[in-house]
Amino acid sequence: MELSPILILVVGIAAVLILIIGLRMNAFLALITGAILVSLLTPGPSAEKISRVAIAFGETAGKVGIVIAMASIIGRCLIDSGAADRIVRMFVGLLGEKRCPVSLMASGFVLSIPVFFDTVFYLLIPLARSMHRQTGIRYMLLILAMGAGGSITHSLVPPTPGPLLIAEMLKIDLGMMMMIGLLTSIFTAVVMLYFVRWHSSKHDYPMRPIEGWDHEPEPLAADKLPGLFASSLPILLPVVLISAHTIISALAAKASPESGVHGVKAVTSILGNANLAMLISAAAALVVLWRQRRPSRQELGALVEGSLTSGGVIILITAAGGAFGAMLKEAQIGSAVQAMITADSTQALGGIRLLIMAYMIAFVIKFAQGSSTVSMITTSAMIAPLLGTPAAMGITPCTSPVRLDSGLSAATG
Repeated sequence: MELSPILILVVGIAAVLILIIGLRMNAFLALITGAILVSLLTPGPSAEKISRVAIAFGETAGKVGIVIAMASIIGRCLIDSGAADRIVRMFVGLLGEKRCPVSLMASGFVLSIPVFFDTVFYLLIPLARSMHRQTGIRYMLLILAMGAGGSITHSLVPPTPGPLLIAEMLKIDLGMMMMIGLLTSIFTAVVMLYFVRWHSSKHDYPMRPIEGWDHEPEPLAADKLPGLFASSLPILLPVVLISAHTIISALAAKASPESGVHGVKAVTSILGNANLAMLISAAAALVVLWRQRRPSRQELGALVEGSLTSGGVIILITAAGGAFGAMLKEAQIGSAVQAMITADSTQALGGIRLLIMAYMIAFVIKFAQGSSTVSMITTSAMIAPLLGTPAAMGITPCTSPVRLDSGLSAATG
């Protein structure tokens, strides 16, 4: 007996949520188990029901694996070389001590693009404590500003794994995702700054001493840190290269075949490929680390290996989320849900319902499990198969000939 697509959807979502939230199972195991369960319930040749999960897993890993691995290396090098500390001090020097909350928010905002959020948080905590001791600014305000800045770009701007997979799952141009993500992040950061100021004024908590520490370590001297240009280069390179290809592609689509912009596009299509852009950036980060700290080959190898170990876990979770979403597509869930949604007299109501559904799923997983990355990966895997045509969602089709998925296809191979 064949199950209805809606029932398969409910069973798949329930299985993942129970495993992650109820049983506290590792997100990779929960997502890959959910993918296999959905595949088994979906009609098709029995011999392919497990193999197609592995194929979908491999396809997702192939699209995002290199980018995530390179981002892990970049993040580790930024921290160990002192480049991250240099960026933080730049914001402090630029904005002044009286604007320390803005400085911390801006530092977290920038560093969370290539560096995982928890790493940024631990990196900035000593600086927040030092700022509180020197200026007397409320410690709660400093911590909330720091956390808000980091979590915003961590949730919206690739190459952070969550937004990276969302771009791939929803067929969004990667450069467009970066640019729109940054614009949205800036607006959100301004709103959040006012909110954390208000919240900390109502609920302030004193800074507690670190247990077991007689005194807190002083930060490195400025002459032991790399220059600002070298520190910023590993962060700016991939953003500039990938975004440049998106812009040039849009210009080439409107230009005549004889225009020189097509020749430029041939170059940016290579340099703007996300895999190559991140590899170049990782190489730049390693050079900065080597020039600043002069590690031995063994130390440098150990650093890279440790970075790839942490990045490997993220790749597994991301690929499992992609496999889960692919199996939901195999079950023809999208057409079934779309038929239910577009039965409303107002087409736009379908898109609103999807937005609310996506928000609530992401909120529940984030609240219960704690990981924004897991929340984004799981939610995008569930929502992607439900997306119908733009018209069915109440969206006016764009008249531009530029395809949103073309840049991502080129970037991810």
